[in-house]
Amino acid sequence: MSLKILLLGSGGREHALAWRLAKSDLVEHIYVCPGNGGTTSEIKCSNLDVISPADFPGLVAFALKNDVNLVIPGPEQPLVDGIESHFRNVGIPVFGPNVLAARMEGSKAFSKDFMQRHSIPTAKFKSFGSNQFAAASEYIKTCGHRVVLKASGLAAGKGVLIPETTEHALAGLKEIMVDRAFGSAGNEVVIEEYLEGPEVSVLAFSDGYTIVPLPPAQDHKRIGEGDTGLNTGGMGAYAPAPVATLEVMSLIMKKALRPTIDGMRREGYPFVGMLFTGFMLTKSGPKVLEYNVRFGDPETEALLLLLDDKTDLAAILHACAEHHLDSIDIKFKPGFAVSVVLASAGYPGDYEKNKEITLTRTSPDFRVFHAGTKEVKDRIYTNGGRVLVVSAYAPTLEKALQYAYSGIDTVKFEGKTYRRDIAHRALTPSGNAAPSDRTALTYAEAGVSVDAGNSLVESIKPYVRATRRPGADAEIGGFGGVFDLKAIGYHDPVLVSGTDGVGTKLRVAFEVGIHDLVGIDLVAMSVNDLLVQGAEPLFFLDYYACSKLDVQTATQVVKGIAEGCRQSGCALIGGETAEMPGMYHDGDYDLAGFSVGAVERAHLLPAMDRIKEGDILLGLPSSGLHSNGFSLVRKIIARSQYTYVSPCPWETTPPSQISSEDLNPNTTITTTLGRALLEPTKIYIPHLLPLTKQQNANGATLIKALSHITGGGFIENIPRALPKHLGCYVDASAWPYPPVYQWLKREGVVDALEMARTFNNGIGMILIVGVEDLAAVREGLERVGAGAVYEIGKVTGVPGVEMRNLEAWNTSV
Repeated sequence: MSLKILLLGSGGREHALAWRLAKSDLVEHIYVCPGNGGTTSEIKCSNLDVISPADFPGLVAFALKNDVNLVIPGPEQPLVDGIESHFRNVGIPVFGPNVLAARMEGSKAFSKDFMQRHSIPTAKFKSFGSNQFAAASEYIKTCGHRVVLKASGLAAGKGVLIPETTEHALAGLKEIMVDRAFGSAGNEVVIEEYLEGPEVSVLAFSDGYTIVPLPPAQDHKRIGEGDTGLNTGGMGAYAPAPVATLEVMSLIMKKALRPTIDGMRREGYPFVGMLFTGFMLTKSGPKVLEYNVRFGDPETEALLLLLDDKTDLAAILHACAEHHLDSIDIKFKPGFAVSVVLASAGYPGDYEKNKEITLTRTSPDFRVFHAGTKEVKDRIYTNGGRVLVVSAYAPTLEKALQYAYSGIDTVKFEGKTYRRDIAHRALTPSGNAAPSDRTALTYAEAGVSVDAGNSLVESIKPYVRATRRPGADAEIGGFGGVFDLKAIGYHDPVLVSGTDGVGTKLRVAFEVGIHDLVGIDLVAMSVNDLLVQGAEPLFFLDYYACSKLDVQTATQVVKGIAEGCRQSGCALIGGETAEMPGMYHDGDYDLAGFSVGAVERAHLLPAMDRIKEGDILLGLPSSGLHSNGFSLVRKIIARSQYTYVSPCPWETTPPSQISSEDLNPNTTITTTLGRALLEPTKIYIPHLLPLTKQQNANGATLIKALSHITGGGFIENIPRALPKHLGCYVDASAWPYPPVYQWLKREGVVDALEMARTFNNGIGMILIVGVEDLAAVREGLERVGAGAVYEIGKVTGVPGVEMRNLEAWNTSV
């Protein structure tokens, strides 16, 4: 893969990105629009200043003409204005969110409402429109706490006021809402509770599913040393910030970053790009201050120095845009990085431009990134408020600061303004420490609730009791279960066991919020494996693991497990619930199941010595995808225009799923894509178990072998039921190809043979029978109401599986 990149922006952030991207072997060229006096001098880079960064059609035409295959918007404005869709419509990926996801920065009111909906810790707040000045003033007077005023729209990082008193707050509100200090950005104002504690910034790569945070940073917004004076776009930053300990970062990931990415995806606007989140580390834990949807500045100039030399930034950004970030190994260096901004005199107020800049020397100890500069006849001049950023990396923070400030001494221009106290909080730990109280800890405070576990046991007992059968009383509460094999009348039994899970189908359940169906899957995957050995399922045990036990969710899962046991005729006699804080994301869980069955020795399958060339393969339909291939399914959906809450593209809601309240003739009811994918695995026990015991005139079982089509599809599963010297062919045209597979094949551009080795493709169980017993088997299946039965192939003398007529699957829904 060779990348031609269009990088939008003209600041220090864009220069740093261009510098690091140019190091990638994947990158052929970088067009920086409009760029600055530094970007034009980087290898593989050229400035594109004949097209405005706001001219989206012009940029698209340029990209198509010059074979650009990755677009990276630096500032937030193009993202909020919807640049992503312009390039997506012509097939060019963008490292950045679509216009819906960009609202997380474009509207502080929207992002605060989002945090409230998803229980993401943040300050108390209330939003007011432009015509609600009186109501907003009254709220400030009566809310009972100090406030922060935020212009809801984009204000170049300066739309936040932190008044000291109520009088100052009212004056600031007038400044925003009446005097229009921030223009249209102040059409809506968010009034927040003032939070106390150190601030940290966490930038994180995301492809809509995976999220990978960079080391936490602290920036310095005020123009003056000691954090005094006016707010700026940022006067310096350093990382990692010692105050953001591993424990704090774990909380940030669990309580904020992961719920944010998952919540955005569930609401239909998955986040792709750089999620830049500001946190206040309060006494009650990290709280989100705001979201940004792009690289931070000046954080980026420091953080890029912390990327391991072998970590390819271009590969990361491309993987995010193409939704496969989980395939990239991202590593960071130990040590510290700092960035110090050199500004024009007067910034952030009025300042003069066109001051010539002299760089007296270079050094490997520091990097000088251009921000507000321009090149005129091989000379560099100031062209903005923040002019240059000097960054440095070293094993210690003190050494990194020494390198950075030595680099500043090599830069000369009239009015050079900078702070000499960058990272002062880290150098004076008492001023940077998060509030903490050391108190006696309990098991519950460590994240494990014994009471919740007891509550779960009580809530699931009715479901478990419904699975009682001879040999087991199906009562739980102890640490194991008992089964009386003698009570069920076996004479010469062989015990058969099986264990399985549900795999990444669980992630779909998390997305959709439906949890009882995967419980059926868990049982089905195990008991169907017992069936292929001719065994009757006797009992089942489950294992449920999570970070924090949600009794309601766990109850739904066990309800499904009990239903699966009921369908297969086995008893749910026990299980284990493991609450393990830190092992799983909040809201996630994992499942495993263990089943035991019995079969008379004479009925044990497969009957390898009886299988011969010419035997028939009968296929029984699946109920859908069952529980295999979901890693590929999720990848297909991630690269498509669909989310799990989208209407299912191949079917409407089955009538059996429509409640009486929904029976409105004027309403079209559709099922979601996620719900359709969650259709549980079919349990074949009721239809096939009686038939496994039936014998022909010679005293041999009618069925010679069974093959459960799970992971590995036809290619890997059928040979397990055959002698090593035999194989088979499968005729892909012998049964109707279900719409779900047609859609997955087309949407994912998946080869037919790959489909055959990954999915069941509509056939969940295969029976191998002799030609002479074919009629009897069909009659037996019809008698138990097994439904459609397809003759899909034959046993051959060539080992392996030959797939025939695969072109029959090249249909479209």
